[in-house]
Amino acid sequence: MLAARELSIVWGNKPEYWQWIRLPESRFSEVAELLNVCLLEIWGNINTIVLSSCTNYAAYLVFTCSTITYGFKFHPANGSVSISGHEREKRSFYLVPKEEQRQMYQIGGQLEDEAWKGTQYPTRRDDGWMEVELGEYFVKGGEDGDLDVSLVMFSGNWKRGIVIQGIEIRPKE
Repeated sequence: MLAARELSIVWGNKPEYWQWIRLPESRFSEVAELLNVCLLEIWGNINTIVLSSCTNYAAYLVFTCSTITYGFKFHPANGSVSISGHEREKRSFYLVPKEEQRQMYQIGGQLEDEAWKGTQYPTRRDDGWMEVELGEYFVKGGEDGDLDVSLVMFSGNWKRGIVIQGIEIRPKE
């Protein structure tokens, strides 16, 4: 996993927007807690030379939410995975669990499930954190380049409360 400190986070070094905190449940000494931003942009990379050939990899944002979280409901984020800027795969997803999104859309006790088909949401991991897939990439072998992974959320509303542990890149099951 790429730790939050290894990632590039827009305004990550500005204490009015992000703070670096210690959480005992994290595998790293520090995690990044979002205090207040309009634009959420995070990216990192890993050289493909350290990845196994003939393997499909997926990249996951590993995060949790603090007690005060806002600005993420109804606004999807975009993730992408590419090799040195080529063969880009993009996808959209929410950073709020499905149950929380669905509560907001209930109409007369019923929910229009058709609107939710194909929408990606975070899932709870065994370690208590949440993860959402940013994208995937097949490593053919013999490649020597950077696997670039990013998350962008351009909605104009203010956001707060997401805590980033890192980005995990692992073989896709």
